[in-house]
Amino acid sequence: MGKIAFVFPGQGTQYSGMGLDLFRGSPAACKIFHLADQIRPGTSSQCFSGSDEDLAQTHIAQPCLFAVELAAAAAAVEAGISPSAVAGFSLGEIAALTFSGAVSFEEGFKMVCLRGELMRDDAEKCDASMVAVLKLDAGTVEHLCSLYKYVYPVNYNCPGQISVSGERAELEDFIKSVKAAGGRAVPLRVGGGFHSPFMASAAVRFGEALKDVCFCSPKIPLYSNYTASLYADDFISSLSMQICSPVRWRDIVTDMIQNGFDTFIELGPGKTLCGFIERTDSSVRVLNVEDCESLIRTLEEAARC
Repeated sequence: MGKIAFVFPGQGTQYSGMGLDLFRGSPAACKIFHLADQIRPGTSSQCFSGSDEDLAQTHIAQPCLFAVELAAAAAAVEAGISPSAVAGFSLGEIAALTFSGAVSFEEGFKMVCLRGELMRDDAEKCDASMVAVLKLDAGTVEHLCSLYKYVYPVNYNCPGQISVSGERAELEDFIKSVKAAGGRAVPLRVGGGFHSPFMASAAVRFGEALKDVCFCSPKIPLYSNYTASLYADDFISSLSMQICSPVRWRDIVTDMIQNGFDTFIELGPGKTLCGFIERTDSSVRVLNVEDCESLIRTLEEAARC
C-alpha cells in the first residue's frame, strides 16, 4: 500500500471567501481561525470577505493563505486522514513546517506574517513580476532567461511549466522570445519577482529573524523547497534562501513518488499543486481539501486506499 502526503500551495491561489465553509463546518478549522485572529486580528475576516485587491497584496495574502491551509489540514486530521510526509510550495512550506511540528502555530504564523512584509518591501523596490512559461523544457527556458539581464527561472513546477521572475520591461521581450520558441507565457497574480535576486534583502532579513525562533525536529518528514530534499537541522538557511532561490517542486514530488507516496492531498484554496503533480506523474492520486464538500470527497477517495 502506498503513502499519503499533505501538500500546501503558495501565493496566487487565494480568493475571497476561502476557508469560510470549513470555519462553519469543522470545529478544528474554526479553532485555527480563532488562533490566527488572536495573533493578527482580522485575519479570518480578510479570508472570508476580503476584496480580491486586498488579497492580492503580499503582506495580506501570505498570512491569510497560511490560516486557510492550516485550517484545511486540521479539518482533514479531525476527519481521520493522516499523512506520512508534508511539503509546501513557497509560503506553503511555512504551513508544512508548522503542521510537521517543527514550530508552534504561533511561531509559524508570526514567521509568515514577517515573510510577507519583507517580500512586499523588496517588491516595492523594483518593478518586477512573474510569468509561467508553458510547453517548453527547462533547458530552453533557462537559455531564454540567460539572454536577459534581469530575468530568472525560479519555480520548477512540473514538466512543461516553469515560472520566471523578471523586470517588467524585460519580461515584455522575454514573452515574445517564449512565443518564438513555441511556448506560451502566462502572467501570475503575484506582487513581485519572487524567488529571485530581487528578494535578496528579504532573505537576509528573514534569516536574521529566524535566529530567535525555537525549531524542533519535525514529527513527520518535511521537504525543503531550497534543497528539494528532507529537512535535517538546516531550518534557517533553507527557509531564508528559499525566498530568493528557485522552488524545486518537480524534484520534491519525484522524490516522494520514488519513496512510495501515491496519494497527494492539497490543503488550501484551489488545486494548483494537484495539477502540477498530475503532470509530473499521472499514475498517482491527487485530492484536495478547501471546503467541506472537497473534504467529504477526499475522505471517500482516501478510504479506497
